[in-house]
Amino acid sequence: MTPASTLSQNDIVWARAQHPQVFNVKGKRIVFALIWAVIIAYLIGSLWYFDIGRFASASDRAWRLISAMFVWRDIETWQFGSIYTAIAQTLAMAFLGTLLGSIAALFIGFLAARTTMPIPFVRQIVRRILDVFRGVDQLVWGLVFVRAVGLGPLAGVLAIFISDMGTLSKLYSEALENIDRKQVEGVRATGAGPIKVMRYGYLPQVLPVFISQSLYFFESSTRSATILGLVGAGGVGMIIIERFRANYFDQVTFVVLNVLVCVYAIDWISKKIRERYIGEQAH
Repeated sequence: MTPASTLSQNDIVWARAQHPQVFNVKGKRIVFALIWAVIIAYLIGSLWYFDIGRFASASDRAWRLISAMFVWRDIETWQFGSIYTAIAQTLAMAFLGTLLGSIAALFIGFLAARTTMPIPFVRQIVRRILDVFRGVDQLVWGLVFVRAVGLGPLAGVLAIFISDMGTLSKLYSEALENIDRKQVEGVRATGAGPIKVMRYGYLPQVLPVFISQSLYFFESSTRSATILGLVGAGGVGMIIIERFRANYFDQVTFVVLNVLVCVYAIDWISKKIRERYIGEQAH
């Protein structure tokens, strides 16, 4: 390469002509400044549109609410039995909904994967149905099933089941499409039928991934089951909304703290299961 000190004016002109984007520093600065101007203008417009100034006028109410949440009174009247029954109901909803969704996804994932479903028409139909299940928010499914089967935890279980089935089926199908084909071909070479090929060729490779993803979804569904209770799908969410309406903010804080403890415990147990049976090491 020619040293910069020996470059002639012609060489510089030639380099500018060949690589104009490198030398157009002024143009880049203008574009960069315009981008930042648009971002700042959008931010200021958003703050004005959403009336962010109301925080100042609502500061007294906010402080009163926070103090009411962390100053606990009349603890002996809190009906701990109903609170912990609702928490147990929430955990059961999350577990059953995730379990049913995982079982259904185990079969549907094979229909949506390119490696296990060679018929494109069937594969695309299954994927589009999964898009509907996955695209509708879990809270909307909760509202649908509350109208369909009535108030109670059954609506929450069905909402979690439908939502988790759609997402897990997508994840399972992607895992099936990224397996090592040599093991599958080896099982097929023994004369095994399609069922045995799936059992001994596919499942041993993807089952650890399936279990790991289902454990993560169980943790996520526990939080979702709390929200589903707000629309009448049972669980601790109904306790929270009832206490909110009665202005028992200290009890709301107590319930939320218990839910956080449950989520932490589920996360810890899931991590131990993955480390023990799947081989995932702790960081």
